[in-house]
Amino acid sequence: MISSLRGRVLAADGSSVVIDVGGVGFQVNTTPALVLASREGHELSVHTSLIVREDSLTLFGFGTRDELDVFELLIGVTGVGPKSALGVLSSLSPDQVAEAVHREDDAVFRKVSGIGPKTAKLITVSLAGKLAAPAARSAAAPVAAGGVADSVLAALTGLGWSERVAADALDETMAGATEVEQASVPTLLRLTLARLGPAQQAGRSR
Repeated sequence: MISSLRGRVLAADGSSVVIDVGGVGFQVNTTPALVLASREGHELSVHTSLIVREDSLTLFGFGTRDELDVFELLIGVTGVGPKSALGVLSSLSPDQVAEAVHREDDAVFRKVSGIGPKTAKLITVSLAGKLAAPAARSAAAPVAAGGVADSVLAALTGLGWSERVAADALDETMAGATEVEQASVPTLLRLTLARLGPAQQAGRSR
């Protein structure tokens, strides 16, 4: 079982990244947010799940342990395969998944490509009691924004920025972002990376 990988990014495109670990390139299927955050030539660390089929060995990787845990719970639900589970985590943070399950809100999962009404309902039923409900947040901090921000911060620190630098840049980005932008991991990540800029990225690797 391959539970994690750390190495230099050889390629990041579409829905996967290729990570060089000791001279071996591992292709890892992951979320658009992590693909967007990955930079060729820079080190990346991911938590992984190896899916074994008769004709394939496929790696799925995530920037946080919480994402991996939710992924593994999702693929245990009847009708949810690895690609569908990845689709859920491409659209929702672990906190958002937990909140939807806690509220028995299957409509959230029906919005994910490949998840039908029956499967969406099964997700809320099957995962009930397996995910801790997110702590209550103040009215000024929407649940979606909080979960998305956590995912973006994890992606940035996984890329090598210090938590302090990443958090400061993220706070500044959040302050100037619209509610729609705050609810999207890829958008918020792109805006924060733009704020950090190439100069700071170069500086962090020295």
